[in-house]
Amino acid sequence: MSRARVVGLTGQSGAGKTTVARVFAENGFEVIDADVVSRQAVQRGSPCLKELSEAFGKEILSEDGTLNRKKLGSIVFSDREKLRQLDSIIYPYIILRIVTRIESLEKEGCCLILLDAPTLFEANADDLCDVIVSVTADEELRADRITERDSISREAAYKRFASQHSERFFITHSDFVINNNGSPVHLEEKALEAADRIKEYFDVKENKET
Repeated sequence: MSRARVVGLTGQSGAGKTTVARVFAENGFEVIDADVVSRQAVQRGSPCLKELSEAFGKEILSEDGTLNRKKLGSIVFSDREKLRQLDSIIYPYIILRIVTRIESLEKEGCCLILLDAPTLFEANADDLCDVIVSVTADEELRADRITERDSISREAAYKRFASQHSERFFITHSDFVINNNGSPVHLEEKALEAADRIKEYFDVKENKET
């Protein structure tokens, strides 16, 4: 069984990461969505949710025992120390699930995996990756996109940006940087070019062992 090549995809909020992930998926990459993994990690009755409720109180649980994300967010996003505490609890559970999924895909003969993870660096998930791809865009453009997409105020958008890494960070910590200041078609072209270059680099034509 050959080891799969793992490409980490991350970037700034509103930069266009979802489009890039779709292009990679359409061009031979199996996608692990870290957002989906994180929701699985905190499902009702999970060890992670139990640990979170012990740390932040039973009030973060809904009546049916599921995580009340809005309540938890109100606790941690206004307190950097509590946010760090949240991260220290949840990230190990997420990483364990990601590693398990990678191993499962390798057993199926998968050669190329895209790990779509907004907090790739914060979770130290970049340690699992052979290549890092980051998506960036100018701040004003990103604010326009997420205020429309998420129905939030511009002030809320800039607060979100302030909690994230700078463009310079992504540039200096990535193997590929896709800048999305143009049209959706241009972004898709850049994403396809990156996917093809990565496949060529690893000499992978099909995403299965032959």
